[in-house]
Amino acid sequence: MKPIPTIKKNKEFRIIYQRGKSVANRNLVLYYRKNQLTYSRIGITVSKKVGKSVVRNKVKRRLKEILRDKGDQLPMGYDLVWIARISCSDADYHTLQKAVAHLMNKTFFSKRRSGQK
Repeated sequence: MKPIPTIKKNKEFRIIYQRGKSVANRNLVLYYRKNQLTYSRIGITVSKKVGKSVVRNKVKRRLKEILRDKGDQLPMGYDLVWIARISCSDADYHTLQKAVAHLMNKTFFSKRRSGQK
């Protein structure tokens, strides 16, 4: 399987936070912004408020795996930054999977955005 291109530089994260749009649910926040590339990039942020390093890394691993599975469903040409909220520390894999699907549907696949009524 192909790895998903990632956002790594602090400057890129800050630009997406400042100029991008955001949607949120109980477990995650998604910042998104159109980029000038033909592919999408992702970034994952987990604050120290979520837990110690073991918990933060577990949340990051789960999110990476969920996004890798949904790689073909990601919209093309966007930078996506996923921010884990404190409730992610208690969430299992399927809860995070539903949270990611909810934000993707709310952002990119809703009837309102696609022009249908």
